[in-house]
Amino acid sequence: MEKITETLLLERGSPKTSLERIKTLRLSKLGLKHQDLPVKLLSRLQSLEHWDLSGNRLQEFPKNLELPALRHLDLSDNQIEDVTTLKSLSGLEELKLEDNLYITVSDNYKLMVLLPNLRMYNGKDVSTTANHLRYVYTENLRTRIIAVWEKSFSLPDPITAEKMSTLEADFVRTARQQVKFGPSSVSDFTKWKVAILAKEYFCSLTKPKEEPESKEATDTKLNCDVRSPTKRKPPMDSSIRLTPLKILRTDPPAAEDSPRKSSLRLKPLTQTDAVRLSPRKRSQPPSTPTKGPTRLETPRRGSKVRQTKEDGAHVNQKEDVSRKELQRDADMQPTIKSCSKTQPVHLKPLHILQCHSKQNSSEDFSTQLWACAFQPPDATGGGGDRLVATCGGDSLCVIDCETGMVMKKYKVHGEEFFSLAWSVVLMSRGGKASAQHCSILAAGGKRGLVKLIHPRNNVAYGEFRASRKALSVLRFNPNKGNFLFTGSYDNKITMWDIGGVDSQYNFKVVQLLMLEMSATPLHICFPPTSPSSHLLTASEDGLHCYDTQLSTNNTTKRSKEMEITFPIYKKEDKDHDYHTVDGLSFLTDDIVASKNYLHGCIYLWSWSKTKTQRPDKKSRAVCAVVLAELQWTNTEIPYLALNTCPGQAYIVCGDDKGRLWTYHVTNLQKNSFQSGKPIQPTEVLEWPTPVRKGVGQVEGPSINSVAMDPELQFLVALSDKNMVIVWKRE
Repeated sequence: MEKITETLLLERGSPKTSLERIKTLRLSKLGLKHQDLPVKLLSRLQSLEHWDLSGNRLQEFPKNLELPALRHLDLSDNQIEDVTTLKSLSGLEELKLEDNLYITVSDNYKLMVLLPNLRMYNGKDVSTTANHLRYVYTENLRTRIIAVWEKSFSLPDPITAEKMSTLEADFVRTARQQVKFGPSSVSDFTKWKVAILAKEYFCSLTKPKEEPESKEATDTKLNCDVRSPTKRKPPMDSSIRLTPLKILRTDPPAAEDSPRKSSLRLKPLTQTDAVRLSPRKRSQPPSTPTKGPTRLETPRRGSKVRQTKEDGAHVNQKEDVSRKELQRDADMQPTIKSCSKTQPVHLKPLHILQCHSKQNSSEDFSTQLWACAFQPPDATGGGGDRLVATCGGDSLCVIDCETGMVMKKYKVHGEEFFSLAWSVVLMSRGGKASAQHCSILAAGGKRGLVKLIHPRNNVAYGEFRASRKALSVLRFNPNKGNFLFTGSYDNKITMWDIGGVDSQYNFKVVQLLMLEMSATPLHICFPPTSPSSHLLTASEDGLHCYDTQLSTNNTTKRSKEMEITFPIYKKEDKDHDYHTVDGLSFLTDDIVASKNYLHGCIYLWSWSKTKTQRPDKKSRAVCAVVLAELQWTNTEIPYLALNTCPGQAYIVCGDDKGRLWTYHVTNLQKNSFQSGKPIQPTEVLEWPTPVRKGVGQVEGPSINSVAMDPELQFLVALSDKNMVIVWKRE
């Protein structure tokens, strides 16, 4: 008689509506053997996420049972001998195999390699060890296997099936005998993995090789005399023009936390604190920041600005306007269909906070604020749609947008934070308790250190050195929350596996990949359709795409896969360089919004159509397939970053007068994609003009960064004058 029936599955599963909708299933302590698990019936459990099979007599898992939604599997207290039968569970994140007497250390290693998403094993976070085995350990084995072939083997002449079969068996056997690596306790795992890799390598020798396109390091781009900004503009002698870099201030660090509202008020409210203002004169070109040794710039910024303003009215004039614009309209329509039901929103200023002040002083209008991001929802759906993290100066704050209260504040004396990023990682709780998801913050700046923080428990639980230079940008991979990318001023992007944490906040960090650039990275974006294989990075030297797939066949140091160029580059000359891309974000799975320094428009372009083009063999360049241009402001201030809200089809970018330029794409497409002229903004939100008693109105500052929650209930803008502006949807 069958032990597992549809009736039993519905009784022990939840919800109980149908097999296809079951998410949790308990089949523990039923005395089951592997032949009692019917593959055909169990294959209907396509929504199953948690499966408890503990306390049975299973010697192996049913082969070829594919459960794409399964994330947690409990096989503890069984008799498992062959762990390779679990290979089909590629989405598994947590596995329990305690009290299986025949499981060895080698079996543990096999599981970490076979299950590419495994992070928690027997209640412990193993993501760091697993990634080391998948990539570093495997690459070492492959190097040794190739050495065995080159020393003792060669392809027969002529090649026959019989000779090749004999040669393959001999090669695999020799490799298993001669390749020694790692401790003796995992020799069984090493031989097993060597056999797999040796077969793969042998097969690759007889496959027809595709002629690779030139992957030479391509510093050979035309117009690469880039004198453009890197990160920003502290008060400096106006007679000296500097290449703008993120500012490294030497001001004495502030001391005390202040989890309260700022005293700065909006215009309709009264003001209580006397604040000294020193706004930049509009008639003078703004000074720009520098990192490390000062580099003088050729005095051409002023002419750049004037020329940019003159070009603004002509930037979209192209030949054959009608034909090209009709094609752009056709390209644009399918990609925005998912957002067609959204409506324009109306935002009003709610709070203006000074929560990053030196010494908690309300007179501090010089600390520049650089990055902000809303807390993401965790796996349970909980999260902080109204909690936003901001950084600038020596502090990082977590703010409740509704109340305007600073809920958490972290200070690091001597640091200046330039970037931050949220992620959700697993926290193991020990014993038989399941791991839980927790939201963490990573932040970094001029010291080159990444700080790891768990805001909910108010714990700054660790740090690690990501670079000897300052960090310019941090981003987590949206699909793998433990993969952190750091961009630094030594022109590198490094991929780290930070793992999860245990209940004592122990963690381990491993470097997985390094991407070499020709300039400081300013922004990092992951294409929503391929976040684990491609990375887009904006820099002073243009927009570049990198292959970030952790295939064991690839090296851990890589150069760019291609450069994406823009039409504005055609207007460059010795006095005008538009290669600095200082804004980058995806609006949909395909549409990208990007902004070039000194160009008074924002480009909307298609990622899928751009990447399908064949790059130039020498320069690796492809031209962006531009769908539309959005009219923005004319300014010489660099690094005024844009952001997008895909769920509401919104793009927002601040300017140098405290204004926010907002674009609702579905509203704009009806009347502008065929015109050939820049699309006008849906609305320009004017600077709220807060006032201070005895001083008057606060002049509009530069808006360095903006962030929106997924539903666009709140919009947060950061200024270069120590002000966090919170806008709320009416």
